[in-house]
Amino acid sequence: MPAPDLLTGSDTQIPDTATLLAAAVASIGGAERPGQVQMARAVEKAIGSGEHLAAQAGTGTGKSLAYLVPAIRHAVDQQTTVVVSTATIALQRQLVERDLPRLAEALGPMLGTELKFAILKGRRNYLCLHRVQTGVPEEEDGPSLFDPQQLSALGRQVKRLNEWAEETRTGDRDELVPGVGEQAWRQVAVTAKECLGAQRCPQGTECFAELARAEAGEAHIVVTNHALLAIDALEEFQVLPEHDVVIVDEAHELVDRVTSVATGDLSAAGVETAARRCGRLIEDAVADRLKEAAEGLGILLEELPQGRMDVLSSALGNTLATVRDATHACITALGPDKKDSDPGDMAARKAARSSLEDLHDTAVRMLEAFQPEMAQRFDVVWLEKPFVQEGRPKRPPALHVAPIGVGGLLRTTLFEQRTAILTSATLTLGGSFEPLARQWGLPSLEEGAPRDARTAAEGLARTATQKGEETEVVWSGLDAGSPFDHPKAGILYVARHLPQPGRDGLADAYLTEITELIEAAGGRTLGLFSSMRAARQAADELKDHLSHPLLCQGEDSTSLLVRQFTEDERTCLFGTLSLWQGVDVPGPSLQLVIMDRIPFPRPDDPVSSARSRAVAARGGNGFMSVAATHAALLLAQGAGRLLRSMDDRGVVAVLDPRLATARYGGFLKNSLPPFWATTDPDVVRGALRRLDTAAAEPS
Repeated sequence: MPAPDLLTGSDTQIPDTATLLAAAVASIGGAERPGQVQMARAVEKAIGSGEHLAAQAGTGTGKSLAYLVPAIRHAVDQQTTVVVSTATIALQRQLVERDLPRLAEALGPMLGTELKFAILKGRRNYLCLHRVQTGVPEEEDGPSLFDPQQLSALGRQVKRLNEWAEETRTGDRDELVPGVGEQAWRQVAVTAKECLGAQRCPQGTECFAELARAEAGEAHIVVTNHALLAIDALEEFQVLPEHDVVIVDEAHELVDRVTSVATGDLSAAGVETAARRCGRLIEDAVADRLKEAAEGLGILLEELPQGRMDVLSSALGNTLATVRDATHACITALGPDKKDSDPGDMAARKAARSSLEDLHDTAVRMLEAFQPEMAQRFDVVWLEKPFVQEGRPKRPPALHVAPIGVGGLLRTTLFEQRTAILTSATLTLGGSFEPLARQWGLPSLEEGAPRDARTAAEGLARTATQKGEETEVVWSGLDAGSPFDHPKAGILYVARHLPQPGRDGLADAYLTEITELIEAAGGRTLGLFSSMRAARQAADELKDHLSHPLLCQGEDSTSLLVRQFTEDERTCLFGTLSLWQGVDVPGPSLQLVIMDRIPFPRPDDPVSSARSRAVAARGGNGFMSVAATHAALLLAQGAGRLLRSMDDRGVVAVLDPRLATARYGGFLKNSLPPFWATTDPDVVRGALRRLDTAAAEPS
């Protein structure tokens, strides 16, 4: 049925997706690309059929338009909302500040109505006007409160936030530049559980979060993030507007972001804060029980060894039970909220109840995590100990509990509820969509794959299938390709002659190799290291020996470092995993990407090791399903930094010889773009010198 024209009341026949896409591309002065057209058709088909789609589209394909145009057509035609979820703020801004405004202008006359779009984030991302006016219900103690210098800095940040509250139109934390620390932001923001609600809050009609939700509720396209998408799936209350289609861009990040949201934490400081929050609202004797529980938890966590916990000791079991029972007693003592309460009192009660309920549920979850047999567990528990910085702990010991797999959660809350399009430049690992599809909870497309191997990566996540209510989930994969001619534009160099990487930092042979590669390239190098320790070691030892400027992550803000790197073509920039997906530098400033080693997860990483064990328990290959998949994804993301425009040329150098010699090397190399490959150091140095000479010549 055609969409009604909201202005004239007449019906407008919306053009087909191909026509809209052509108009959109023409409006920005571009040219349609085969991969973009192919992906747009596939997205349109998925939306129409309800069949999920995993679409890989390389840099330069124009994937944003490829999914936005059919999404817009569907939303306008059906008068509904399509949710677009991203992993990074940069992509959110690109969509809301550039892509969608352009599409609204170009397609508006053809759609017969004004295209409405909005951005929506979690409530804690918006400044709370009531919190600004009343202050926090109970000041949270922390290391900075005992440090006059840090306390003064915190005070200055809070003062700045109060001034910003008078002028901001959105209250969106990301629009505050420069930003403030987490402790300062906590003074002016609330969680969904702490919120009084628009009806009860004196500032309800002006609430930034409520205004953002109202705008999103009327939008055709709502842009959000993976974290909020996960919260919408996990919480009992609805966060996102009603929608029948969700597009997950940067889908390679989905599992990690959902896992992070689904992770619970328990520390003595957190329990102590909850006890203080409820201390003035209930009888002292009840609150004192929780304070004693906090003290006992703190003493025990100092004594226990760091790392994953496979067995619940009697001491920890008793301590967790004490926290559980003490928080429950405090919740009972608080009683129900009183509708006629003073807003300030109600806010204090909300904050206290929120803290208590989170602690209670986390303690229960940790106790229950150990109950099933090892191979049947849903969650993994581990203890993280503080590291000492300048003679004092940076943070206290904390227990964490995380899901071993999120595939079941995604299946029941995402794939069985609405149509999903998952897209990224990196979705096929080892040449297949299967590794990531298993983690998402999608069924295998490969004929004859044993069921245990297919579902093992889900880590026995709770799914509807356990209740005998299996819903068929159908999906397809599309590789829209890349506009780049990878074998002609780039070289993959593996330093096969180097020793295997060790645990004691970068060997001298590695530092020599890095130096020779950078000198051959004339600078122009992005060094991506598997740890901050390695990045700093390389930077410290090479700065005085290189002929070119060298910057290292942490010396300044990442955005400023990237700007310096981009503007001075001969500058080098070293960093770690957090840089791998955040650097977009087309042109001669980046002609060499160095990766020091295959980025496997640490052997003692609690979540990865638990997932690997769960896969093995079900007959799968834990190493390939977890560690190798993790490494392949990061390698592909790192290699993807090299070619960002059609004129780019360069080298991706992996110093870890295992990429050429290990049995799993083929899987990892098949996850990378199809560069021309060599292990000859002389060949690659010669190529880098020629690239440097060409880049230095006047155009």
